[in-house]
Amino acid sequence: MSAATLHRSQTGLGAYFRKIKSRAGTSKAITATAHKLARYIYAMLKNGQEYTSQSIEEYETKFKEKTLRYLHKKAQLLGFELQPIPSLT
Repeated sequence: MSAATLHRSQTGLGAYFRKIKSRAGTSKAITATAHKLARYIYAMLKNGQEYTSQSIEEYETKFKEKTLRYLHKKAQLLGFELQPIPSLT
């Protein structure tokens, strides 16, 4: 139930829910987010650490960095080299 309430949440988990929902649909997004919440709770109980909320900006930055690492690795495997486009401003 808590995963379903993240639809309008302005946190990293809310952004994760909306990303999965756009790709796979509401029911799969609820399941995936509930699984992620369960992993967080398990880690907190096992290690005795507190939950630290992740902002949307932090989540988006981490997601972009992960995507760029994947693209660089994939391009390298295919024999290409990625270069950033110079800023238009």
